Amino acid sequence: MHIVGRNSEQRIVRLFDRGDASAMNSLYAAYADYLMGVCARYVPDENDQKDVLQETFIHIFTQIDTFEYRGNGSLKAWMTRIAVNESLAFLRKQAKTRLVETEDDPPDIADTEPDTEGIDTRALLTLIQQLPTGYRTVFNLYAIEGKSHQEIAQLLGIKADTSASQYHRARSLLAKSISAYKSKASTK
Repeated sequence: MHIVGRNSEQRIVRLFDRGDASAMNSLYAAYADYLMGVCARYVPDENDQKDVLQETFIHIFTQIDTFEYRGNGSLKAWMTRIAVNESLAFLRKQAKTRLVETEDDPPDIADTEPDTEGIDTRALLTLIQQLPTGYRTVFNLYAIEGKSHQEIAQLLGIKADTSASQYHRARSLLAKSISAYKSKASTK
């Protein structure tokens, strides 16, 4: 059973509420690609992404009874938070030291805005994946998930200033990578 339309989230939640055997398949079919994209922003290796996605769905399926539908987009937002948290948990397990290195010095870089015009989504994702783990993590949490530096600090066990520093360094590195990518693409 393929679920499409504006109220697909509500339909999926109702399938779970009724204990319908197709609920898990419907949820997976509707959101696996999107959630894999969320995991890919944090975890660069494809095999690791699959592991994180699997843990994400295990968490979703075991906790779906605690989810409260609050309108269109609420299920997707809830699952996105789970995917982000599972990605962060994976990165913490992989890190031999802290996920984000703390620095006492403020960033010594210019605040450069990455110019993403003319870059397809896949190429941009690849460039983001190439950022160092701490930079990539903070960049995703701030720029994509919309977390404040204070919230990121609490999630990662760092200072808010460190989060801001990591974000600005990530933006600068990303801007340089995008510029190099565009230069390389224009010479082909």
